[in-house]
Amino acid sequence: MTKDTLDPKGLIREAYRIDGITYAECRSIFLDWALSVPLDADTITAISGLLQRYGAEDHPMTKVMREAQGGMATPRRRGGWRSRTRPN
Repeated sequence: MTKDTLDPKGLIREAYRIDGITYAECRSIFLDWALSVPLDADTITAISGLLQRYGAEDHPMTKVMREAQGGMATPRRRGGWRSRTRPN
């Protein structure tokens, strides 16, 4: 058996095989897949390859991967001492 370089654990493949899988479950599976991708890998290219292979339009995993192709939002600071008002 050869190792799949795009989906080494077979997580994405199995997600597409599960009948009735929800969007939230797909997000969880995708996160597990993303954490297993090597740091030096081009994840956008890998996602594109997976979409070409499995990308059924009406599947929640397709929606999750299409959202991931958009990239990450810029992190915002939500708290800490710098966000508090200080006396002049």
